[in-house]
Amino acid sequence: MLPLPLNIGLMLTGYLLVMGYLALGLRLLRRQTPGPGTAAGKPERRLAKQLAPGAPRPGWPGLIRQVLGTAAGGYVLLMTVVIGYHHGVAGLGSHFLTSALTGSALLVGIALPVFFTVSWLVERQRRRRGSE
Repeated sequence: MLPLPLNIGLMLTGYLLVMGYLALGLRLLRRQTPGPGTAAGKPERRLAKQLAPGAPRPGWPGLIRQVLGTAAGGYVLLMTVVIGYHHGVAGLGSHFLTSALTGSALLVGIALPVFFTVSWLVERQRRRRGSE
């Protein structure tokens, strides 16, 4: 087990790195530059286009794809952190990993309908504002 000051230092360093990367990503996405073939009045977000492989599908297929992709990515990231913690820090028994895998899957299964419903409501509200 690591000493408490080292644990806190590692946790804060990781947190600051993640928040820094997120801030940098937001800053890059907000930077608007006109791209080739765009009208002068409507700047294009070149970086956002590069990060997204294709335009999101309209309607239900696009929403379902987005929600399932987000849920699967979040589950994989959570399992990576749990397994890294298990092997790197705690060294607990195999029951811990089994419980973490099944408990996290249950959590995703419970949260997915709520996340889908909220995402649908937000998209519906955006479309209503855009049509007005």
